[in-house]
Amino acid sequence: MIPFALSQERAPLHILCLGAHSDDIEIGCGGTILRLLAENPGSTVSWVVFAAPGPREEEARQSAADFLAGASDPRVIVGSFRESYFPYVGAEVKDFFESLKQLGKPDLIFCHHRHDEHQDHRTLAQLVWNTFRDHRIFEFEIPKYEGDLGHPNAFVPLSKAFVDRKVELILRHFASQTMRSWFRRETFEGLMSIRGVECNAPEGYAEAFHVRKFVL
Repeated sequence: MIPFALSQERAPLHILCLGAHSDDIEIGCGGTILRLLAENPGSTVSWVVFAAPGPREEEARQSAADFLAGASDPRVIVGSFRESYFPYVGAEVKDFFESLKQLGKPDLIFCHHRHDEHQDHRTLAQLVWNTFRDHRIFEFEIPKYEGDLGHPNAFVPLSKAFVDRKVELILRHFASQTMRSWFRRETFEGLMSIRGVECNAPEGYAEAFHVRKFVL
């Protein structure tokens, strides 16, 4: 296991987070965002949710506000795309991606994994590489019925405090999802525990990502 640091100094970062639905960013990389903001004061975050119909938009905005409490000038953007139909309005989604270039050049991009079985997730994973050609892109994972987690190759160890905060905020803000059998503390903590084992995390927890291309 070879550790990698973003820089020798804890300088501010510009982070771009892309999620198809209102809880995807939180589930996929919420703990990592909390850690990065704590360790890199002054960082800016652009938090983009493509679909959040009805009450889910307010859930998304309130959740983002808590996760980004440590960010400088956080920007939250909520699109109006129809859930589960992203591949069928690909041109419109592509146009939306192009507009994100106006947010500046991010140091880090977090997005869905290209082999995710959910069609909305997969569409975003494909387009992020079309839009951002020379960036560090970390593809996160979302646990689901399809069993498509795969074998990630990048890990971010998390303290128990960050794990607890992530799970607390997810369960607090997304009441609309509580009827789903998988939407529970054990799911989120369990996946982070497994990834912690795989990277020998000091406190036993981590979030994992797929990194396709890396230049040293």
